[in-house]
Amino acid sequence: MKKGSIGLMTGLMLSASAVMAYQVTGPVLEVTDSKIVVEKGKEKWELARDKDTKVKGELKKGSRVTVEYSMTAKSVEVREEKGGAGKKK
Repeated sequence: MKKGSIGLMTGLMLSASAVMAYQVTGPVLEVTDSKIVVEKGKEKWELARDKDTKVKGELKKGSRVTVEYSMTAKSVEVREEKGGAGKKK
């Protein structure tokens, strides 16, 4: 029973991480060591990159790319509601 539970939990964690990945596809407008700017429709998407960003092929202005990215919280500040909303007496 424990082996089945561990396998199930591992599968759930892997599928949860896959759900949190997003992607954008379009031509590269700008590329530097710290960012890639991709045009999607009429919008410009600026995505941060660093030394750990994996690149397959030659990344340059004008290249058509698909960029996988994730949104990760860097910090969270919880603020109490004003006026006591949500408090029970």
